Amino acid sequence: MELVWQALSFDGLPLLIFAVILGGLVRGFAGFGTALVFVPLAATVVSPVWAIIIMFVFDLFGPIPLLPRAWRDSEPRDVGLLGIGALIGLPCGIYFLTRIDPIAFRWMVSGLSITMLALLLSGWRYRNPLNDVMTSCIGCISGFMMGIAALPGPAVILSYMTSARRPAVIRGNTMLYLFFVDIVAFLMFLTKGLLAALPLMIGLLLAVPYTIAGLVGARIFNPEKEYIYRRVAYALIAGSAIMGMPIWDMGH
Repeated sequence: MELVWQALSFDGLPLLIFAVILGGLVRGFAGFGTALVFVPLAATVVSPVWAIIIMFVFDLFGPIPLLPRAWRDSEPRDVGLLGIGALIGLPCGIYFLTRIDPIAFRWMVSGLSITMLALLLSGWRYRNPLNDVMTSCIGCISGFMMGIAALPGPAVILSYMTSARRPAVIRGNTMLYLFFVDIVAFLMFLTKGLLAALPLMIGLLLAVPYTIAGLVGARIFNPEKEYIYRRVAYALIAGSAIMGMPIWDMGH
């Protein structure tokens, strides 16, 4: 009970709840975006490692109700190829995470989020077909970014969302892959002794609003109106990236 009380009385909890609800809504109707929304905001009140631990926990439980639909819409072979690459990149990313300065971490996360949005909004397209090797390489890059910044999505999202795949397939593939990466990364953190009790408890508390927000987002999702959900997702990601920049607290 003492640990629960510590989590409930944590100073940054209101901001974390706000961030996790936004992340859940985006994940529910777009299939991606939790880390892009949550991590920049969370890093303003907790350390980089804590931000990622908290996200591991709620992100393991939140997507579970959404997985059956994601499985029906997905291409499991592609998800498997991405996963193989992620297993290579993850340990390298975790190594650098444990050595990065918190302020540098926040600039990096916000910068990556904004860069991804700029590429998507510019209309850039990856023109070459995604063969097996290329798909696994994308997974490797994604795994590295998961380890260092809890951002496995950008590499995968850019490769999928700039392709001709149907929105439902993109959503299903990204949702299944991100769930897999969360589990593997959590186990790697565990084996390296990086997990701490308080952020684990905070993550458990956030799993409730995250799951509810994800279900609401899934109800909103309509493949016929994909231009709407993409624009909303982009706006929320951009807002989170800007709010998470260290420039706002330089005067403190």
